[in-house]
Amino acid sequence: MIPDSVDIAVHRVYFFFESGIIFYVFIINLIYLFLVTLGFFALRKHHAPSSPADRDALRRSPLTPSISLIVPSYNEEVSVRESVGCMLWLDYPNYEVIVVNDGSKDRTLEYLIEEFKLYKSARSVSGPLETKPVRRVYESTEPVRLLVIDKVNGGKADSINAGINAARCDLVMVVDSDSLIERDGLFEMVKPFLEDPETIAVGGTVRAVNDCEVRRGMVRQIRTSRSMLANFQSVEYLRAFFGGRVGFSLFNCMLIISGAFGLFRRDRAIEVGGFDHSSIGEDMELVVRMHHYYRDRKQGYRIAYVAAPVCWTEVPQDWKILHRQRKRWQRGTVDSLWRHREMLLNPRFGVVGMFAFPYFTLFEMFGPLVETLGYLLTIVGLMFNIISGAVAILFFTVSIGLGILLSTSAVLLDELTPCRFPHWKHTLTLFGAAVLENFGFRQFLTLCRAQGLWDAVRGKKTSWGVMIRRGFSTTP
Repeated sequence: MIPDSVDIAVHRVYFFFESGIIFYVFIINLIYLFLVTLGFFALRKHHAPSSPADRDALRRSPLTPSISLIVPSYNEEVSVRESVGCMLWLDYPNYEVIVVNDGSKDRTLEYLIEEFKLYKSARSVSGPLETKPVRRVYESTEPVRLLVIDKVNGGKADSINAGINAARCDLVMVVDSDSLIERDGLFEMVKPFLEDPETIAVGGTVRAVNDCEVRRGMVRQIRTSRSMLANFQSVEYLRAFFGGRVGFSLFNCMLIISGAFGLFRRDRAIEVGGFDHSSIGEDMELVVRMHHYYRDRKQGYRIAYVAAPVCWTEVPQDWKILHRQRKRWQRGTVDSLWRHREMLLNPRFGVVGMFAFPYFTLFEMFGPLVETLGYLLTIVGLMFNIISGAVAILFFTVSIGLGILLSTSAVLLDELTPCRFPHWKHTLTLFGAAVLENFGFRQFLTLCRAQGLWDAVRGKKTSWGVMIRRGFSTTP
């Protein structure tokens, strides 16, 4: 028999922790709602796509910067021909495509040689960034701006660095080999570099291409996927880009540019040491290192996000693959924040150290653990009558109700962009996904990220594993 005094103490402690978690989740969602609201005004004011006259002026201007598209590829035979073919047809006056085959074990290199009529080139690849040995360099017999580097396997960061070494342009863009860039997307990506000479990196929007109609490497018809799992991720991407990244970009404290679609000044990327092959999340780590490097030296710089250009990529439609992907993403976040922990709450690093870094540490890194604990405490508390039903309802209202508000708001923001769905049925489907994802999908991601945090704490090292590609849909 438990004494009444002990029972009361247990209830009080339990209620204290439950209240703290409710407050924590409420603050997360409140900050995100603030960022989504900022995103609404920013999208209307600063993120309108260029007019045809603007693009025509950039085509003729000698000041338009040149771009090297770097495409790291490992076992991408399913989509590499379509993706590279799309990149060779982009509407931009001065760019090159550099595909880096990172020791693929499938027919990625063979398909590239066949499709683009490649021959072994005498061109050598050397530069300031150390990489695994390059076996061969290929160029095309056709009049296309394509260079293919075949190198010993060293990972994605190592492949990107090899591409940076080979690049001959002012800017370098990192693009996944399973991605499709909109034909005029490069014009939008260079705008921040032209508007502000201190710009050193720019991120664009990534969207799910699953079941969209693709012809000749271009997305011709935007559709929702037949897979609800893919639609859930579409909503998640909209929430992350139109809310979080737009807001953080306004304060010049964005800590991540997607590894699938990022544009960097080549000289600045080399100055900070390129992509770190020892990092789990090389894309985020480079951006955080840029903040660290330039704020530490009190040099002016800008890292921006633009919503108008879109890179289309295939998202997982298998729960196991998604689970593995999100665990790795979380370990990449933990790794990047830990490497640059000096910035945390350090006034010397300005808004990055005092706002963005604490936000990512408190909410992005530890958030999944706290949220998972919240679900467990609430369920156990109800089962053993430790908390009242009103407290449980309050927790689920804060975690799920506000989550629905954020997700549906992100879908509404999508309607302000040129890439909105042309048919109301697809928009309605996405609104449905924005509601349903809060009942299972977000909890699944929270658990994946909590496991990723635990793996990072234990120092667990794992590979990407196999990502099953379905390829791009070409049927109307």
